[in-house]
Amino acid sequence: MKPQAALVVEPIGWVRNTISDSQDVTWEEIESQVVIEERFSEALEGLEEFSHIIVLFWLHRKKREPPPLKIRPEMREDMPLVGILATRAPVRPNSIGLTVVELLERQGNTLHVRGLDAYDGTPVLDIKPYLPRGDSVEKARVAPWVKRLWESP
Repeated sequence: MKPQAALVVEPIGWVRNTISDSQDVTWEEIESQVVIEERFSEALEGLEEFSHIIVLFWLHRKKREPPPLKIRPEMREDMPLVGILATRAPVRPNSIGLTVVELLERQGNTLHVRGLDAYDGTPVLDIKPYLPRGDSVEKARVAPWVKRLWESP
């Protein structure tokens, strides 16, 4: 039985960068600004002491049709057919994106970051500091196909 509760999520800010379409991009090199709404400015205090942050955002350009349940990672025929939840593909049951980014600087309510894989205008849902003790897992296991993806272009 499903619990009866409304889910309301509102953006706390927006991504600003020069990426407006699905052009070939090396996201790790892209610098962006995460502009947080003024009413949340105080909530950013102390964040500049961290080198990395986690940005949660809404993949607002994705069609609202049901996603496939299985895909080949990066649409490559040499990859196995796996469940969508076993991938980082942007087609998801809920269009939530998550990326760990380098925090370059905080200027008021604007966070200058590197490595955010989100288009200009993307709604930001939340910001969290990256904590090595809780966010990095020693001896984490990944599927063999992920290792193959990392080894090949």
